[in-house]
Amino acid sequence: MRLTELAAMRQALTLAALRTGATSPNPPVGCVILDPSGEVLAAGFHGRKGEPHAEVNALRAAGARAHGATAVVTLEPCCHVGVTPACHQALIDAGVARVVVALEDPTSRGQGGIALLRQAGIDVVVGTGEQEAELLLHPWLHSLAEGRPYLIWAAGTDSRSSERLREFAAPQVDIVVDHGEVTEAIPGRHHPDVLRTPAEPLPNTPDEAIAVLSSTGARRVLILGGEADPAVASLVTGGWIDRILTHTRDLATPSLDGRTAGIIDLPAGWMLTGLHPVGDGVIADHRPEGLSTTAAQELR
Repeated sequence: MRLTELAAMRQALTLAALRTGATSPNPPVGCVILDPSGEVLAAGFHGRKGEPHAEVNALRAAGARAHGATAVVTLEPCCHVGVTPACHQALIDAGVARVVVALEDPTSRGQGGIALLRQAGIDVVVGTGEQEAELLLHPWLHSLAEGRPYLIWAAGTDSRSSERLREFAAPQVDIVVDHGEVTEAIPGRHHPDVLRTPAEPLPNTPDEAIAVLSSTGARRVLILGGEADPAVASLVTGGWIDRILTHTRDLATPSLDGRTAGIIDLPAGWMLTGLHPVGDGVIADHRPEGLSTTAAQELR
């Protein structure tokens, strides 16, 4: 299969999205290796922290064919040695001729992977699929900028709605807060040394709650419950919520007063940015006003 570099970037983004909610505190990253004619040689993604990064997995799959090839990567290859080796060096050692990067890594240390690749004589292009990569990485980038997890409020009006919202959102997040109890969204998805879920309920004061959530190592958090829950209310009224999900059901049979189950009044300053049909209704996606509709449509 022959692909343009932009098409290969979109494939890499799709691969990265498979691990959304599993790689924290690292970002989800994908990589596709192309031969000089655009033929796909191999692909890979970062599974979770502590495991090989996307570039390493793709290079291993390509083997000797990676020499002279193009690596298409959703985020700047890392340039530091941590739990895993530096990805920029793996690309150099494999003999790739060209690296196509969507976004520069704001956590790069020293010169950065892009600069080191260029110093090694590799042709590097930056910005291919940049806006699309920003859609996927928005919560991770937001978490870095704010110094806290990206918070999604699943504003369920009853247990049935809360369950639908949890099913929908759990694959996208690291941890879930359900009536104050903090647990991993999908048990066993992260390396056991990564997430530190507290044994005690989440505090009701917003500053303390944010401090606890930040200490977990999570980048994305799902908050379940209505505003009657003190922990939820403090985060909502304190302006800490970054995205709101609601579940609307029984659309064909509204009650006599014209209401439909699941409709709630949102806080001021929010707009509808997406509608997702589910088995028994629709999940509505809301983002803060001022975030463009395009930027609000986060890839999954």
